[in-house]
Amino acid sequence: MQKVFNVLSVAGFVLSAGMVAGSVMLYSRIPSITKHYMSELQTELTKMVTYMVPGKIDDVMPELPTSTGPAVELPKSPF
Repeated sequence: MQKVFNVLSVAGFVLSAGMVAGSVMLYSRIPSITKHYMSELQTELTKMVTYMVPGKIDDVMPELPTSTGPAVELPKSPF
């Protein structure tokens, strides 16, 4: 029975040590992981905006006039 308890205690220690080591490794890599995903997101958004903008400009631009009217007179000075 003692051997079973010893095996269980060693297995528990190995699992705890593995979780601590994994947590430290993950915590130390969070900045690089975040930077990688932000870079991918920025690239994807740039592609989307570049694709969408040319079509949207034509939709919102008003029709420009082909000719102009006469000049507007300046107001008369009271002096």
